[in-house]
Amino acid sequence: MKIEPLGSSPDTMNKRPHSVTVISGIFLLASVVGLAYHATEFKTQGPFQYDLVWVCLVRLLAIICAVFMLRAGNWARWLLVIWIAYHVILSAFHSAFELIIHSLLLVVVAYFLFRRPASVYFRGARSESAQVNRDSVIR
Repeated sequence: MKIEPLGSSPDTMNKRPHSVTVISGIFLLASVVGLAYHATEFKTQGPFQYDLVWVCLVRLLAIICAVFMLRAGNWARWLLVIWIAYHVILSAFHSAFELIIHSLLLVVVAYFLFRRPASVYFRGARSESAQVNRDSVIR
């Protein structure tokens, strides 16, 4: 009897939709670049810049979301949408253009992350692990 890793057999394989790969890649790249940019703003002289720490943590959060979305983490999908919604709220205090761009980004990302193929992908990892746990209990 051949034992295959979880999700590797053709009948249980859960392919990642291209939309999830593209969205994760964009957020991963943009967040790494943004984190590297903002990390250079830390100064050793002068008062500690707590707002800069907050900006870097928010960027790090987006990186974590992108990586775990590639690994079918449903929580990461929800957290990324909340992350973008947070930026929509922040944009309301800036220019109208920024608010419109972030709002459009939220709508487009939410649309693609909650379409059926993406939902099946994010549900699939949880369903397969639950099935394996049920099978091991029954045996």
